[in-house]
Amino acid sequence: MTLLFKIGFLDISIVNIIDIALVAALLYQVYKLLKGSVAIKIFLGFLSIYLIYLLVRALRMELLSAILGQFMGVGVIAAIIIFAPEIRKFLLLIGRSSLLSDDNVWKDMLFFWRKKDNAIFNISPIIDASKTLAGSNTGALMVISKSTELKFYAESGDILDAELSKRLLISIFNKFSPLHDGAAIIHNGRIKAARCILPVTEREVPAQFGLRHRAAIGMSETTDAIVLIISEETGQLSMSKNGKILHNMSFQEIRETINDYLNNLDVDTRFEDLEEYEMKKRRKLAMTSKSAS
Repeated sequence: MTLLFKIGFLDISIVNIIDIALVAALLYQVYKLLKGSVAIKIFLGFLSIYLIYLLVRALRMELLSAILGQFMGVGVIAAIIIFAPEIRKFLLLIGRSSLLSDDNVWKDMLFFWRKKDNAIFNISPIIDASKTLAGSNTGALMVISKSTELKFYAESGDILDAELSKRLLISIFNKFSPLHDGAAIIHNGRIKAARCILPVTEREVPAQFGLRHRAAIGMSETTDAIVLIISEETGQLSMSKNGKILHNMSFQEIRETINDYLNNLDVDTRFEDLEEYEMKKRRKLAMTSKSAS
């Protein structure tokens, strides 16, 4: 092991530097996952106690090390119980980024010479239905997935497996329809299910966003789908991806974003973090009030 330098009684090697860098990267990813939720404060508390434990053990303070060591042993079990939803979300994030998450991965490996199925389909029915729904202030929630059918979430509602059409989408989200509550899941040009229950984000969201927006953000946090929201109060259109949001979009922007997403183009940079969105909103309100005065 190549020794780089010493800090007091600590010998620092290349492996130690790599180890520290990997741990820092992992902690940063965990922080991003928990940011904005109540769990971040609990996580920082656990992390602080663990760092104190490492320091105390390095200084050979036997009594305090034994006490904190017992606490850390029980703390691991407590952390698993407390962070059960976050652990599930973390595993879902790993699963969706894994090569094995693709339903056709084995088929692609065995028949690599075959052209892969194209996820692109005609999205005009989605845009046309959105115009009608937004015009009548009818709330809607549409999950558009390019990689999987999202069977777990589809089975929480009513399975349709129907061809995508404007009239069917309008019928689903009609205020008097028994299917209008929940979300419609769209995959490969078909409406897989309606009245689906989506996971609601636990992060703090701007006050103007209702349950549909919270569900859309939560769904985009746990899957790689893109979610279209039509507000029942204002008729405005929003989209969510990877826990981020784009608010008050035009129909042309909706069309371009969905098409680029289906064409595997990078659309993540177009979306805003919730904190960034809130800051821009406050800045805009401050400028408006200043100009009015």
